[in-house]
Amino acid sequence: KLYEEERERPVLLIVDLGPTLFFASAGAYKQVRSAQVAALLAWLALWAGDQVGGLVFNDRGLAVLRPARRRKSVLRLLDHLANHQHQGKTPPTPATNASHGLDTALAEARRVTHTGSRVFIISDFMNITEQTTTLLGAMSRHNSVSAIRIQDPLEKALPSSGRFAVAGPDGPIWFDASNPRFQQAWQDKIDAHEQRLADCFRASGVFSATLSTGEDPATALRLLLGPGGRIG
Repeated sequence: KLYEEERERPVLLIVDLGPTLFFASAGAYKQVRSAQVAALLAWLALWAGDQVGGLVFNDRGLAVLRPARRRKSVLRLLDHLANHQHQGKTPPTPATNASHGLDTALAEARRVTHTGSRVFIISDFMNITEQTTTLLGAMSRHNSVSAIRIQDPLEKALPSSGRFAVAGPDGPIWFDASNPRFQQAWQDKIDAHEQRLADCFRASGVFSATLSTGEDPATALRLLLGPGGRIG
């Protein structure tokens, strides 16, 4: 009986498809990588005999699927991953009342998560707050929680030279990477966010792995899978 309960452990996938994930300088958009990782984990969990559920959200809405050990549950999750993707070539315009961010999803996840669940949070974690640490810590006290961060190479460092355009709600924004003052300001912002994110994960007791938009999604999963490809 104990063995069967372990086999049917709930696996919850919290998937961020918000506006900041409609971006990439290499590979695929962050929102695409986020959906790919979630899909891989969902099928692996079902194959291993676990229950699969998820929360899929962007700035416009949040979909909740309670864990169940059915192929139909994974297919419903895939439908939501597709429906919450931003479509079109222009960047999404954030809603004036963005009430469906990461903190909202984490708070909702606490309501549907059973003690002993395996939880994966797939996001770029660009919009963390002080409340994020509190919510993650509360979840990790009773569950095994991992954060899979989707990151673009430009979010680590700028090229040493060249002029580049970044799409924005009011049109493209150009910057000169060879400008030392701009380089320093960009690096300072990156370093501050990296420290803040590291403090958040450490304080909340959450394991983290990073996937670049230019990498194969299976790369990040190698750190999370046990023998035989089972979710650890």
